[in-house]
Amino acid sequence: MDVLTDAEARSVLGSLSREQPIMVLLVDDQIVVGEAIRRALIDQPGIEFHYCSDPLDALSVAKKVRPTVILQDLVMPSVNGLDLVREYRGDPVTANIPVIVLSTKEEATVKRDAFRIGANDYLVKLPDTIELVARIRYHSHAYQMQIQRDEAYRALRKSQRELLETNLQLQRLTNVDGLTGLSSRRYFNDYMEMQWRTALRGQYPISLLMIDIDHFKQYNDHYGHLAGDEVLRSVADALRRNCKRATDVAARFGGEEFVIALPLTGAAELEHLAKGFPALIEKLRIPHAASTVAPWVTISVGGASAVPDQENYSGLLEAADKALYQAKRAGRNQAAVGV
Repeated sequence: MDVLTDAEARSVLGSLSREQPIMVLLVDDQIVVGEAIRRALIDQPGIEFHYCSDPLDALSVAKKVRPTVILQDLVMPSVNGLDLVREYRGDPVTANIPVIVLSTKEEATVKRDAFRIGANDYLVKLPDTIELVARIRYHSHAYQMQIQRDEAYRALRKSQRELLETNLQLQRLTNVDGLTGLSSRRYFNDYMEMQWRTALRGQYPISLLMIDIDHFKQYNDHYGHLAGDEVLRSVADALRRNCKRATDVAARFGGEEFVIALPLTGAAELEHLAKGFPALIEKLRIPHAASTVAPWVTISVGGASAVPDQENYSGLLEAADKALYQAKRAGRNQAAVGV
């Protein structure tokens, strides 16, 4: 996923800050006024002039031309100039385009109404060329700067979203085992530390299962490592499906070893859960001709439960590991639970 670098962001901002042409749209039914404005602007550098003589077409022309400023007559046949300003402001394409209204005389109430509905400026026509050009440039540049700021802000937000998505993806990769899709050992350690502290404060039970695929080295030697990877995924998927509560977390501990954190689970419930897992994997009937335990893949399970009385869960992990060793020594394909 590409994210804007500082240099690329500066390039975007630089391109936005370059001088943009000024696009003037005059809406006036009097052709003589249109010609006068055109002549006033014809020699002005960086200014393009567009003229609309029919006020009924003004909005559609404005949406097509995308002017940086609209010069708008107030008194025209068939359309009230103030109503037309309202139309500009009501359309998302033209809502923010500056509008300079043109009137035949200086009239305070008309000027008030024009500003109230969203006009940006008021001129008595025909204005002096110097004043007209100055106001056109002023409002156009303000509008262009607003567009540039909006585009820069959108570019920045896009970059921030992409960076956030990349960080979340990296976090997911850190928290998830790439082969099996279970939680990673790192995530498991963080999760257990959090749950252990919670159980210590509230004096709740917390349990742990350690699971090992029986004779997995022999499986790899006999069937190959690609087949071994498939076994790891199949076992992991079965373990995940049988974590019944939202707080139960299965993780790949390393190699062919898995662990399951079981917060709020006491010793009696743990023993029942632990004894169900070997049968669960045995039902998959994954052939294992190199096993001395069964003709298919099996697992050994060790479990331990405790109400925390110390600062870390290392004792619980050690107890589960010892129970796993007992299950193996007793013949594998079974579960043992310690304390």
